Amino acid sequence: MAASGGSRRSESDVAGFTASPQLAQALQQIVVDLVELHLQGKQAHWNVVGHNFRDLHLQLDQIVDEARESADTIAERMRALAAVPDGRSETVAATTTLPAFPAGEANVSAVVDLITARLRATADTLRTLHDQVDSEDPSTADLLHAIIDSLEKHAWMVSAENRSA
Repeated sequence: MAASGGSRRSESDVAGFTASPQLAQALQQIVVDLVELHLQGKQAHWNVVGHNFRDLHLQLDQIVDEARESADTIAERMRALAAVPDGRSETVAATTTLPAFPAGEANVSAVVDLITARLRATADTLRTLHDQVDSEDPSTADLLHAIIDSLEKHAWMVSAENRSA
């Protein structure tokens, strides 16, 4: 029961907000795709070769750091809502929606296209699940807004490497 007119609530009336199974599942999918983006970004970072290697190598580290931090933010939000995130490698591999990343070296142009696609796929996961999250927990949806903005900005900046005017 909410406080009204200055009435004190009893401790039993202050349970806190708990995520529904549907909200927990949506946030779990977001965590998984962010962890996978982090892993694929690092794979690309280690194996990119060719002209403009260094700039893309450094840019990939920024993407990796932001993906990792975003996954942590959402996983910690899940814990705050009494949900349990699962970032184990077998869970990530089995449930990510991101395309698989190729093994071995890849030239700068190919990595630009590969990472742009993964940034867009991750942003799409967040956009697809946003309204469901927002209907139950607008505070968590606010976190998604910042992550979507960052992912789409990175996608624009990375993709520009392969464009010409």
